Amino acid sequence: MRKPEAAGTLTRADLADVVHREIGLSRAESATIVERILHHMCHGLSEGQNVKISGFGSFILRDKGERIGRNPKTGVEVPIAPRRVLTFRASQIMRERIARAG
Repeated sequence: MRKPEAAGTLTRADLADVVHREIGLSRAESATIVERILHHMCHGLSEGQNVKISGFGSFILRDKGERIGRNPKTGVEVPIAPRRVLTFRASQIMRERIARAG
């Protein structure tokens, strides 16, 4: 895996490359594993389940009710429809690792 730059992005291809190098599966099998994991996470979230990965963090669904917002240009009040949002909460281990890296 290439060394991430300060503003770099870790991609699916990078994850598949790590699986290929660390586990020794073929590149195609490694990519398939990464895709299947992401698919299962997305499917669970779309079904209303939260996703918790121990030592990493939790992807949490939250329903937000309707509220009144304001157009910043005109100042006109507009209703914001109820919606479901996805949030991520890093685990304590992850927060400590990020703090040490900074």
